[in-house]
Order: sequence, then structure tokens, then C-alpha cells
Amino acid sequence: MTSGLVLFVVSLLVGGFGIYAGGRIVAGVDDYSHAVVTALVGAIVWTIVAFFFGWVPLLGPILVFLSYLWVVKTRYPGGWVNAALITLVAWVTLVVVLAFAETFGVFPNEFDAFGVPGI
Repeated sequence: MTSGLVLFVVSLLVGGFGIYAGGRIVAGVDDYSHAVVTALVGAIVWTIVAFFFGWVPLLGPILVFLSYLWVVKTRYPGGWVNAALITLVAWVTLVVVLAFAETFGVFPNEFDAFGVPGI
């Protein structure tokens, strides 16, 4: 139980770091706690929308991803393009960070960054 909670918290903090990097680079927002909350809310919205619509062929995954972008759009200045760029920067940042961490044995292979799609 404790190890699962620790893994969740670390995963959320790592996911928040990716969003923080995206928010700082794209929108100029320098607030890590804001990014962590965005990661948490984004993951919750993603899960709820995926539960109800994710099974719909083609349209389901699009709605799920757009719901995540909507969360980022409402939490950061700018529109849909900024939300997509923040998400892209977050994804690229986390791919690099997790690859680096895995190379040095910091995280196991199956470690995820909570709150960023595709990671």
C-alpha cells in the first residue's frame, strides 16, 4: 500500500515536471504546483472521458485527448494551440527525463509519468 502511494506521488510529481516545462516554455507560467494540479486534474478528466467515450471507434480517443487539452487550455493562458504545444513539450521533456533516468537505473522500465498522455 505504502509503496503504491509513493509510486503514485513520484509519478505525479514527474508528470507535473513535464507540464511545468511546457507551461514555462510556451506560456511563461513558472509555477510547479500549478503544473502538478494540472497533471492530476488532466489525468482524472482523461480517465472519466475514456471510461464513457474511449470505446467509440475513432471518435473516442479524439474526445479523450481533446478533453485533456481542454484542461490544459483552461489552466494556462492561450488557446488550443498553446495547450497542444504545452502538452507536446511536456511529452518530449518526459521522454528525455525518463530515458535518462532509466539509463542510470533511477526508475524501473515500467515507470509512468502520471498526468501526461502517452507517457
